Amino acid sequence: MLGLPTTDEQLADTALIQLSWEEPEYFAGVFDRHAPLLHRYAARRLGPDAAEDVVSETFLAAFQHRHRYDVEQGDVRPWLYGIASNVIGKRRRAETTRYRAYVRSGVHPAEVAGGLVEDGVTTLAVNLPLVAALAALKPRDRDVLLLVAWVELTYEEVAQALNIPLGTVRSRLNRARKKVRQALDRNHATH
Repeated sequence: MLGLPTTDEQLADTALIQLSWEEPEYFAGVFDRHAPLLHRYAARRLGPDAAEDVVSETFLAAFQHRHRYDVEQGDVRPWLYGIASNVIGKRRRAETTRYRAYVRSGVHPAEVAGGLVEDGVTTLAVNLPLVAALAALKPRDRDVLLLVAWVELTYEEVAQALNIPLGTVRSRLNRARKKVRQALDRNHATH
């Protein structure tokens, strides 16, 4: 295996991808840099066990299609999260089932394994209504909302990741935020 640059000399992701076209070992640098965050995102959506599979499938697809990556785009995060969103999309039913089970049981799925996956997990009073609202969203609206809220992609990056127009990102995000806000307001009014 090639000696990848140290932390002080890390190559940009695009350079690593370009180098991997001739020497595939360089792609490991992209994996090392982004796999933990992709795992965290997938675990929040599908649970830690499924997250491993999502990350594996995402990077397998990315590696297989690395020659198609447009290095002019710079940041590889939208590309990787777009692939991950497609992989998660194949598990839509599992994601919705997970959210609904959480709402019914009141136990955050990340707590079942004995620890929190996410440091930002707050009280059940906040999480239950939010999870119920997420479960009720159309999958495409949920993808946009979570890529903005959890991954902190820009609208332009979400458009790139999901291969949709910028206006579609805005309308889906607006719709998702409105539905989540309404669900949380209804919950607040009943408690």
